[in-house]
Amino acid sequence: MVILKKNGSLVFPHSILAEGSYKVGPGVYREENKYFSSLLGFFKKSNDNILSVLPIKSTYIPSVGDIVIGKIIEIGISSWIVDINSPYNAILQLSETISRPIDLAKIDLREILNLGDIIVAKVIVFDLTRDPLLTIKESKLGRVREGYMLEFSKNESLNLYERNIKEIIEKLKCNIVIGKNKRLLIIPKEGKTVLNAIKYVIRNVKRGRSK
Repeated sequence: MVILKKNGSLVFPHSILAEGSYKVGPGVYREENKYFSSLLGFFKKSNDNILSVLPIKSTYIPSVGDIVIGKIIEIGISSWIVDINSPYNAILQLSETISRPIDLAKIDLREILNLGDIIVAKVIVFDLTRDPLLTIKESKLGRVREGYMLEFSKNESLNLYERNIKEIIEKLKCNIVIGKNKRLLIIPKEGKTVLNAIKYVIRNVKRGRSK
């Protein structure tokens, strides 16, 4: 089994991606034991050996300064790997989580962020030759301790106007965080349920409209 393209790299129609035994995902076709891209897009190999090509217009490509909603998927020695709904997994280094010095020999990174944790982060470094780097040290960033994450497809709009968000906050007693990466957080406050807020957001996104 051989992967011929780097995860997240730009590929062209009919370019070869891999050889061996893999599962075929969107944007990929197979001829004998070889796998090819059927479109122009970004190559992605999942952990369960599914090969996909994500169309350029349908996928999130990070930009420096973007606020994103991510999920911790791997813990390293001094950093975390974060799924940001992109062909590129992001890296959150320990130095970008807290300001005080930490002795790695005396701390378990899982005590700070564990697998499956949801974070609100900012992209601080990115180019097409390397994975994006994140920070959570700034105000309003960090681990989400309570809330619900919604993820939307390529054809759904997250262009909720500011007054829509204020309406949700005031009437439905919750906060809203919109990530650039097609994810949205609904965070309850004052012990309120967020069910009505979830229904409101989904209804407006599905209709592709903002008031």
